[in-house]
Amino acid sequence: MTELERLREQLRDFAAARDWNQFHSPKNLAMALSAEAGELLEIFQWLTEEQSRSLTPEAQAAASDEIADVLLYLIRLSDRLGIDPIAAAKRKIAANAEKYPVDKARGTSRKYTEL
Repeated sequence: MTELERLREQLRDFAAARDWNQFHSPKNLAMALSAEAGELLEIFQWLTEEQSRSLTPEAQAAASDEIADVLLYLIRLSDRLGIDPIAAAKRKIAANAEKYPVDKARGTSRKYTEL
C-alpha cells in the first residue's frame, strides 16, 4: 500500500468514526479545499517575491499546516469522486508537455495559446 493509499484510508476512517460522510459531498469538499487554499494564499499576501522564498519560521509552520489541509481535502475529494489523483496528475503532465513544448515554452510564462 502506498503512502497516498494509507492517507486515503486514514481519512475514510476518520470521517466514518465521526459520522461525517453525510457532510463530505464533492461540493462541500471542493468548497473546503478552496477555503484551505485561500488560507495558504493569505500567508503570502503582501510579501515580496524574495520574502516568499524565505519565510519566517512561523510563516513556514503555518504554510506547512495549510499545505497539509489542502492535501487532505484533495485526497478526500478525489476518493469521494473515485478519481486516482496520481493517475490524473500523470495524464495532466503529459497533456501539459504537449501544450507547452520545451522549444516554445522555455523561459516564458506565456499561456500555450500565445506560444
